[in-house]
Amino acid sequence: MLRRLHHEQPDAFAYTPANLDWARAQITKYPEGRQASAVISLLWRAQEQEGWLSRPAIEYVADMLGMAHIRALEVATFYFMFQLQPVGSVAHIQVCGTTSCMICGAEDLIGICRERIAPEPHMLSADGKFSWEEVECLGACTNAPMAQIGKDYYEDLSAARFGEILDELAAGKVPVPGPQNGRYAAEAKGGLTCLTEFESGRTQYNASVARAVELGDTIKRIDGTEVPILTPWLKQPETPGRGVRADARVQDNSRGRPADRTGATKPEAPASSRGQPISKAEPKIGDEGASEESQPETLSAPRGGKPDDLKLLKGVGPKLEEMLNDLGFYHYDQIAAWTPAQIAWVDSRLTFKGRIERDGWVEQAASLAAGEETEFSRRAKDDGIYD
Repeated sequence: MLRRLHHEQPDAFAYTPANLDWARAQITKYPEGRQASAVISLLWRAQEQEGWLSRPAIEYVADMLGMAHIRALEVATFYFMFQLQPVGSVAHIQVCGTTSCMICGAEDLIGICRERIAPEPHMLSADGKFSWEEVECLGACTNAPMAQIGKDYYEDLSAARFGEILDELAAGKVPVPGPQNGRYAAEAKGGLTCLTEFESGRTQYNASVARAVELGDTIKRIDGTEVPILTPWLKQPETPGRGVRADARVQDNSRGRPADRTGATKPEAPASSRGQPISKAEPKIGDEGASEESQPETLSAPRGGKPDDLKLLKGVGPKLEEMLNDLGFYHYDQIAAWTPAQIAWVDSRLTFKGRIERDGWVEQAASLAAGEETEFSRRAKDDGIYD
């Protein structure tokens, strides 16, 4: 498909100060003379800031990276994730039209887009809030038909539900993404046919949807108000709440979070503990045994300034070790002392539910605390898994 720049272009483009700092940090990832390798991420950030990629934005990024304008233009026109024309101020709808979705009703969804938004793809709705396009396979074939709205997938769509989602978005709400027909994830429509023993212990949402609900930023564009992601190669200090909006806060008695410039609110979600030490955290709804009284002993810092290597526990990688440290757990003997109620307390604050008992952290920690080795710790040391 021939992709051209929009016929109407702004006079100029410039990153916001926050986005400019971010862009400069990205460039430091690459050695001198290889700055052009950052072109995709910088173009994406420009699109997140403005909603679409204008010619001034493409040329601005090219100049920043020392590239010929045509080289950055080649990248922007090659990748379909880059929008070369204005998009809806609230949401841009991408309807999958490939085989599975087409068979299951994608044409009905496209018909609604033509009727409710605009008669042709990439046209703005009359109020400027919405735009749409048909895209190739988005990889959710089991949950066809589906559409990507902003950053998230809305799957198992019917024409009626799709229309309701558009109504909710227009009203400033952010519908919960994922399957829209009651399905949990991508299991058979008739229910699970295997691994049924895990059904009773599953969380309210599947992992992808749970994270989306937690962040609540489906259609929000990056605007520089987020706490920056760390750039360790610059030796920047650790910032609590990495990747979360600096002003993000949970509202207990509200349908959603404060509106951003699109006018859309964020869906209500449980508070995240990631990156923040918890001493008196409130339990999440539905977390049995995760009450305040069940909180195990935590530390504000490792004893003697020397934490144990928790990655020697099977199932604990660098990210989980960081989360455990954030919660106040640095030593094997702390984990070895967890009771079932305390396990539930910790489990309710981790991203990967059920891993503590499934991988036997308590038993492993007890052996390591006693100076013994486990099969996994021995293999991890021999193979240098985390070196």
